[in-house]
Amino acid sequence: MTLLKKYLIGRLSFVAVLICFTVLFAVSFALYRLPLGAVLYPAVLCLLIGAAVFAFGFIRSLRRHRELERLKSSVSLLPDELPPARGVEEDDYRDICLRLRELLREHERRSSADAEAMKEYYTVWAHQIKTPIASMRLRLQNEDSELSRSMLSGLGRIEQYVEMVLTYIRLEGGSDYVIREYDLDGILRPTLRKFAGDFIVRRLKLDYTPVSATVLTDSKWLSFVVGQLISNALKYTRSGSVSVYLEEPATLCVRDTGIGIAPEDLPRVFEMSYTGAAGRADMRSSGIGLYLCRRICRNLGHSIGIESVPGEGTLVRVGLGADRPLAE
Repeated sequence: MTLLKKYLIGRLSFVAVLICFTVLFAVSFALYRLPLGAVLYPAVLCLLIGAAVFAFGFIRSLRRHRELERLKSSVSLLPDELPPARGVEEDDYRDICLRLRELLREHERRSSADAEAMKEYYTVWAHQIKTPIASMRLRLQNEDSELSRSMLSGLGRIEQYVEMVLTYIRLEGGSDYVIREYDLDGILRPTLRKFAGDFIVRRLKLDYTPVSATVLTDSKWLSFVVGQLISNALKYTRSGSVSVYLEEPATLCVRDTGIGIAPEDLPRVFEMSYTGAAGRADMRSSGIGLYLCRRICRNLGHSIGIESVPGEGTLVRVGLGADRPLAE
């Protein structure tokens, strides 16, 4: 009915002209005192012919509309696939579509080039900054003082942020995964060892018991996920402990006794750039760490979920099943 209404509105001029001609003939016959039947018969014929033309035009418009709707629903719509133009106006509209397509392609080319240049720049930057970081770490390791330990902890956080940049670039550009069975303790121990200085500086207890389990995963990417979860636990835990343990069936748990997460923030903690109330108060949160964790877990076929009670702590569960193919 909507299409019929639009079609009628578009043909109002045609209907008005047909009615005007009929009235004009009727008035002319009346002025010359001619029989009105002489004009009534051709007027009816004209109306019937006009109705037939109108119906034919509507059917043609309906078919054309359905064809355009099919093309419009297609993701890869190209103006070359449009029906042939019928008339000057349609031909002009087709030229506009072609021009818009060229502008869109040019915009896509520029955007792709800009994105590639930015990716290359940040990749080079991330690799170059590792050199002075390594140099500073070597110098600080030669000292054993509270200040050096504190600076080493901060340096470790810088390294983690650099690794986050590289991880984000790799995810956006497509990543290489080596999926096989790994000893889970062989992934957890080196990752936890990186944060030993942070636990000492912050005077927090690490509660970790070897899990003695084998999982189907990628060690490099799972190490990043675990490292990010430990980093978050350290960041928001002022006193108490951080626990790393395994639940059945094959669920890695990271629990802390930190400030927790507000209930209204929990549904959005895995969103890109979402920091929540704790992140806004801390002013150092980027809102990208948990987002990367969720993407990596999804690509590895793992699940990730979070529970938290404000003031009591947070529990993150990583389901280490891998029964799905890679997502990217």
